[in-house]
Amino acid sequence: MPVAPEEISVLVVDDQRLVRAGFRVLLGSEPGITVVGEAADGHEAVELARELTPTVVLMDIRMPNMDGLAAARTILAETGSRVLMLTTFDSDEYVYAALRAGASGFLLKDAPSDQLTSAVRCVAGGDALIDPSITRRLIHQFVRATRPRTDQPPQLATLTPRERDVLRLVAQGLSNAEIAARLVVEESTAKTHVARILMKLDLRDRVQAVVFAYECGFVEPDSGGGRAPPRLGSGGATSSACSQMPSPPKTSHRV
Repeated sequence: MPVAPEEISVLVVDDQRLVRAGFRVLLGSEPGITVVGEAADGHEAVELARELTPTVVLMDIRMPNMDGLAAARTILAETGSRVLMLTTFDSDEYVYAALRAGASGFLLKDAPSDQLTSAVRCVAGGDALIDPSITRRLIHQFVRATRPRTDQPPQLATLTPRERDVLRLVAQGLSNAEIAARLVVEESTAKTHVARILMKLDLRDRVQAVVFAYECGFVEPDSGGGRAPPRLGSGGATSSACSQMPSPPKTSHRV
């Protein structure tokens, strides 16, 4: 289905036909969003993503034949599409796996319809999103479970001292506005720093920046527990988790 350049094209992937139909109706009624295809499993999703190159692949994690995580890895490696994972399972292991696969978002299936459409727009705009009901626990548990590498990646040497400061604040979960306030700069300057960090480190978005910072040992968890767990975005609503930064590169740095 041809889509206008400004339209957000979506591929819906779920093994339940009624679920796919529901998402198609919901998203199709939104201005600026077009559902260009449906797939019932990961194999179909990969083939259609290659053929249709949708802006966003809205995909269930657990499916027959090829699950959503395996499909996401292939789609992200071979196309410029971004992946928003859906699941009924509020389980850390699935969230960790989705983040490591390079997904830009993670949303529970029972999230309100306005959160779903906001999430699609957020991810299409180049931002990262995790359902606000699981963000704090997710990042807290992820940080606790991560064992930092002893050798830091050479890409870190390409960052300026100010960009390193910004990456530390991103890893704490601060939004662009909060980073700007902390560093006493304009918000546009903070956005520019974030975009350059993502480009230099070959990362897709803020979620991947948080993963990268902790896994490589650039940022270490607060062992004393005094600091609140990092959060993505600036508030409790899904739409506010979008930081409205420039779209990052389409390739993903696997961490």
